Amino acid sequence: MKVDVYDMQGKKVRQVELPAKIFEAPINVDLMHQAYVRQMANARLGTHKTKTRGEVSGGGRKPWRQKGTGRARQGSIRAPQWVGGGRVHTPRPRSYVQRMPRKMRRAALRSALSAKASEADVVVVDEITLEAPKTRLMANALQKLVGDASALLVLPEKDQNYDVVMRSANNLPDAKVLLASYLNIRDLLGYEKLVLSLKALDVLKAWLG
Repeated sequence: MKVDVYDMQGKKVRQVELPAKIFEAPINVDLMHQAYVRQMANARLGTHKTKTRGEVSGGGRKPWRQKGTGRARQGSIRAPQWVGGGRVHTPRPRSYVQRMPRKMRRAALRSALSAKASEADVVVVDEITLEAPKTRLMANALQKLVGDASALLVLPEKDQNYDVVMRSANNLPDAKVLLASYLNIRDLLGYEKLVLSLKALDVLKAWLG
């Protein structure tokens, strides 16, 4: 699949061939869904917790004698039926981690990239760079490249240029900067356009191709 390559001014400079193994792979919706659910589940901390009757302070003394009062028998004022008592069947600390083989995770990424490419949502730029870390410059560049669509900008490595681009995009609600080696299913599906630099495309080829 051939696509146009643009500069940061939105002008076409040449064409590049997208690797078919990555951008023309079979689109497996179920696999993408599984990878997305796994990533969201693994992001959960699982630290929610409530106290049982054995953990709530107080309630060591029996509130009244067992018989003869006409009231129901009670052993503690911290039993679940009491106000201020312990809780039953409520959240406890746990791990939400889901396992998924590496081959399946990478196949899900190829599937998502292929879906983006099939809908012409992949924008290749010769180099994603700015003169200075200014939000206005990034907003103008994205307007020329993707219009009003949200954009995921993928860079090849963390260097001085990465810091400039990151700082420029931080205040834009519909843009995110990501390293090519950190590409994930959640961000791919969460933004309308994928903006790739040529060097980032090379990283994807080495990683997924």
